Amino acid sequence: MVKSSIRLGGGILRVLLFVCLVSIAILNIDIVDRNFAYAQSAGTITDIRVDGNRRIESATVKSYLLFSQGSPYNRSRVDKSLKALFNTGLFADVTIRREGGSVVVNVVENPIINRLAFEGNRRIEDDILSLEVQLRPRVVYTRARVQNDVQRIITVYRRSGRFAAVVEPKVIQLPENRVDLIFEINEGEETGIKKIRFVGNKIFPDKRLLSQISTDETRWYNFLSDSDTYDPDRLTYDRELLRKYYLSKGYADFRVVSAIAELTPDRDGFFITFALDEGKKYSFGKIDVTSEIKDLQPEAIRGLLKTFEGETYNADTIEDSIQAITFELGKLGYAFIRIRPKITRDKENLTISITYQINKGPRVYVERINITGNVRTLDHVIRREFRLAEGDAFNTALLRRSKSRIRTLNFFEKVEITQDEGSSPDKTVINVDVQEKSTGELSVGAGFSTSESVSADLTISERNLLGRGQTLRFSVSLGSENQQVDLGFTEPYFLGKDLRAGFDLFNIQKDLQDESGYDLERTGVVLRTGFPVKEHISAKLKYSLINEKISDVDDDASTTIKKSAGEFLTSSIGYSITFNYLDDNILPTEGNKYTFGQTVSGFGGDIHSLSNLAEYIHFFPVYGDDVVLSLGANAGYLVGLGEDAVLAQRYNLGGGASFRGFEKSGIGPRDSVTSDALGGNAYVVGKAEVRFPLGFPDEFGLHGRTFVHAGTLTGIDDTDSNIVDDASIRSVAGFGINWVSPFGPLQVNLSFPLLKEDYDKEENFQFEFGTRF
Repeated sequence: MVKSSIRLGGGILRVLLFVCLVSIAILNIDIVDRNFAYAQSAGTITDIRVDGNRRIESATVKSYLLFSQGSPYNRSRVDKSLKALFNTGLFADVTIRREGGSVVVNVVENPIINRLAFEGNRRIEDDILSLEVQLRPRVVYTRARVQNDVQRIITVYRRSGRFAAVVEPKVIQLPENRVDLIFEINEGEETGIKKIRFVGNKIFPDKRLLSQISTDETRWYNFLSDSDTYDPDRLTYDRELLRKYYLSKGYADFRVVSAIAELTPDRDGFFITFALDEGKKYSFGKIDVTSEIKDLQPEAIRGLLKTFEGETYNADTIEDSIQAITFELGKLGYAFIRIRPKITRDKENLTISITYQINKGPRVYVERINITGNVRTLDHVIRREFRLAEGDAFNTALLRRSKSRIRTLNFFEKVEITQDEGSSPDKTVINVDVQEKSTGELSVGAGFSTSESVSADLTISERNLLGRGQTLRFSVSLGSENQQVDLGFTEPYFLGKDLRAGFDLFNIQKDLQDESGYDLERTGVVLRTGFPVKEHISAKLKYSLINEKISDVDDDASTTIKKSAGEFLTSSIGYSITFNYLDDNILPTEGNKYTFGQTVSGFGGDIHSLSNLAEYIHFFPVYGDDVVLSLGANAGYLVGLGEDAVLAQRYNLGGGASFRGFEKSGIGPRDSVTSDALGGNAYVVGKAEVRFPLGFPDEFGLHGRTFVHAGTLTGIDDTDSNIVDDASIRSVAGFGINWVSPFGPLQVNLSFPLLKEDYDKEENFQFEFGTRF
């Protein structure tokens, strides 16, 4: 029994084993059949066909596919090929499908732009917009490119201050898969500056800070300027202007915390807010100089410094000191130097000590200076302003000075200087990129004054003649009593030197019948030159050849005038030296200016005389920069050399700014019978004036003045008994208003003589107005 059971069990095992082997075999056969069927479904690509393409060659479409005829069909490669075709931007739609062993690529081509146009743009020309957009005629049209160009156009309008501009692209379908693309533009109104606010300023009022920045609030009278439109670049520039202003006034810790421009909800204006941290006011502490250069003694440098202990801290004077030291050491042969001002703050005593450290710098030479962007201006006009030349030792201070000099030319909108590595580590390449601006001017003017009545003038000038940096000017002035024609030419670098040279041709006719009973005509030529002696000091030389004619002498005129009738040729040489330390030449608030000159006549011609002139003025800020006191004096002395001084060369006072409160030639020697003014050989005038604001915003350009003039005009060689000549002092006091209006400068003065002679001619009210366009 036992053996039977064992045999039975062994048979069952064999049966089970057989069943398992059969099942495995059947399963393997099924897997092979399935793999075979899948392989048959994928198969080999027998053909590739491109449908829907009209303009683009089939070979071009196939070049973007990641599979080819004869390769296995692979879905992953098909998907990547689909993306590659879309990324070309040539197609609006792409599909890939199988037809048996063939693969069909169906494409819908993007249209070609036939014409691109702008509509509604009145403020910005088509040419400017065309340069900004990327799309062009005969370029493939895509929605993405159109949207990108829409943003570019909007950016252009925002740069010009129009943040409300809207651009809508319109597409006109044409045959042969072409389109016309039109950008419809609604420019909107200019987005002005509604308000500029300063937060955190306790030392300087808003009004003062507004005068320091280049951005203005929008006002009706600012229509001739674009400074009242929002410009992000201008806002960045204003931050720097504020920083420089505070640093020049002693606030070394000053910083602009933020400058935020907020657009109003209706997009018609901006509110600009400057958040300031003024900090404390510092003075200069100890000023020292150290040098690591052998044989260079610090004591020899101290005389070049512009910073002095105890004075208010001023970052500009530190830079001026560095430049002065650099120039002087360069002359002495110290090319490779580096000057670093070591600043030590004493926050308790509010002082800043400066140590000018003169160190040996790396030996780097200027390999090349590249100039780009100068379409009209010649290269040498820019190069001669450089304080560096190719082959010179590189100097950062001289490079900054060069950039400043190029800007001062006023030929360029933009001046950018960058550096690149040279052909070796000890060489550098300087790149100068400029953007030119218009330098020609045509101006027509008209005016009215109590002394001249109605006048008109025409001026044509070019400051960069033929790109050579030369100035050519022609002007004609016609008035009821004065007529003048003037032609002038100036070469700023005569003979390649820092020497201004030029000439003037002129004809001047004056009607002096009311004052003196005669007409005066001057026709002549002036040859002139000028050059800087040193910083703040300049000199001028001139030669004049003038024919003067006194004619139409009234029958009732003074005997002295009748004796002077005729023509006289004057040949003279003159010079003048000017010391100018004003902080601003247009509207100074502090500093002084002194000029002295002499003219000798007698180098040929009919007249022999010596004329001496001197003028001095000093400005004092009384209350900030708003209230300014000026004290000045001017004097002249004419002497004949071996003969009497002639009528045409004598000085006259009165009328306008020469001596307010009196008519033109209203004071000085006079014929008591005819009342004709005869002029004088000597004069001296002292002036005091206080300029103050009138409470209006600075943008109005309004300010008031109170003034006192005192002086005299005397001396005449003629001994006629009818001549009255009293050297007594005349004085006048008054007040006036100046308005720099959008239509031109206007000036009104009301004067009251305090001391005068009975024969003097008063003029209590003076009015002057002029404009240009």
